[in-house]
Amino acid sequence: MITRRIIVGYDRSADAKAAARWALDEATRTGASVEFVYAYEWPTWLPATSTVPAPAAWPDGETDRAIKGALHEAVALAKQSHPTVPTHLSIVSNSAALELIGRSEDAALIVLGCRGHSAVAGLLGSVSVAVSAHAKCPVVVVRGDSTAEAPVVVGVDDSASAQLALAFAVEEAVARNVALRVVRAWRPVTGLWEESPIVTRTVTEEERRPFDEVVAGWRDKHPELRITAEAVVEHPAAALLEASKDAQLLVVGTRGRGTVRGMLLGSVSQHLLRHSACTVAVVHGKQ
Repeated sequence: MITRRIIVGYDRSADAKAAARWALDEATRTGASVEFVYAYEWPTWLPATSTVPAPAAWPDGETDRAIKGALHEAVALAKQSHPTVPTHLSIVSNSAALELIGRSEDAALIVLGCRGHSAVAGLLGSVSVAVSAHAKCPVVVVRGDSTAEAPVVVGVDDSASAQLALAFAVEEAVARNVALRVVRAWRPVTGLWEESPIVTRTVTEEERRPFDEVVAGWRDKHPELRITAEAVVEHPAAALLEASKDAQLLVVGTRGRGTVRGMLLGSVSQHLLRHSACTVAVVHGKQ
């Protein structure tokens, strides 16, 4: 039997510790194991013209011992708080983002804090941005402090990635025994036609029929799950940001539309990763 594995990007920051708690709770519900991954990211170059004696590019013994001690302590605490969850520890010499993206190929989930150790307080960490954009499995960025009774919210549209996100959200809501709130947002008309009489700012029955049919299918599969379906005319980022205020988990798919296809995470997902009031899951399909 293949054991589900949840990987936590761990750097000893407060946000990483919150991510570890989230991952351990998730592992308890799903029977997964949890692996703590710490990546040494030390300078590998110096200016060629520098005449100032340079520090070693590898951590000194004291730093190395401190890091390993903190990580072993995290694993020990995990065994105390979640004794049924198998835990592992990996310390690697690599870019944290590259390491986690590589490991995502065989992982069930990657779980990250929203910032980690950052020189600029309040900004989403670069590791979270990169991993969320390029991972091969769902990536969870832990944010906020919601209650266990709050619903799971998922944003959908007509894309394949949204259907993957919906399936993930259903699984999470069932495991947590909470309601699922499905939000489909149509962008409002702007510009020349914004004030036209033909713009009703409401979703017609014909427009929302495919959405209702998809939701009905999931209701049939999970009659025990409380599902609400909302169709609104609003920018998706704004609608989902508002919905995150009353949620414990916000789930979205990936729809990167950058100049180079596949290189950038969708703008809605990026906005939510930075501003959501609750934890965000960005769902990728196995490629």
